[in-house]
Amino acid sequence: MRAIGIDFISALGLPPVAFVKLAADLGCRHISIAPAPFTANPHNYPAWSLREDKVLRRDLAAALRECGISISLGEGFLIRPGTDIADAETDMALMRELGAPIVNTVCLEPDHGRAIAQLAAFAGLAATHGMQATLEMMPGLPLGSLAAASAAIAQTGAPNLGLLLDSMHVFRSGATIADIAALDPASIFYAQLCDVPLVSRHASYGEEARDNRLPPGQGELPLRGFIAALPPGLMLGLEVPMLDAARAGIGPQERLAPAVAATRALMG
Repeated sequence: MRAIGIDFISALGLPPVAFVKLAADLGCRHISIAPAPFTANPHNYPAWSLREDKVLRRDLAAALRECGISISLGEGFLIRPGTDIADAETDMALMRELGAPIVNTVCLEPDHGRAIAQLAAFAGLAATHGMQATLEMMPGLPLGSLAAASAAIAQTGAPNLGLLLDSMHVFRSGATIADIAALDPASIFYAQLCDVPLVSRHASYGEEARDNRLPPGQGELPLRGFIAALPPGLMLGLEVPMLDAARAGIGPQERLAPAVAATRALMG
């Protein structure tokens, strides 16, 4: 059975030490993390920043050891117009300090040549810290399809750069299980799992992706086939933010336990 992790936006701002304990309580052994929250905060958690708080970094490292949890992915890196990914050096070093083996980026740069150059720089920066790097494709963005993302990775020539496949983005882009199976398995470094309707019922794709997804089995995505098409042994990060449920007073464990159970059932 594949390992299951809880990815960052699923926790909707839960402070890092509590996030680690939540994953352990759910029987998961991995989390992804960002330097600071970037989602809504429906439970009014106190503000926190791993960039600025050395004590929090120490406490997080201790919680990871004590609970037997590892960080699977470093998040929060964006390739944007008018910015240089080299400025992410401090955050990259932070992710290495916390033990993340992979860092992920999303590309918002419409200039294709600059996007490739920045993507190559991102991979190079990760390599200097001994990490792999992933590109997450998303419909509506400049590299919004499996084909475009795969071609961009090939153009960089970076051996430590691969794909992050998010089930929502993959199937909403029009890709099929056959398209995933046709990829070089060695090019897939990470996978994120959630469910959604095949056709969005939200006005904003970005808000739906960031705030309101569904546990596996509650939408229309072919998730059993998605999992089967992934390389053997690749872990699954559950990316299931449920902002509406949180606003209704449902806590993170109550929201996420059914998603973990449904994922185990899919794999079983």
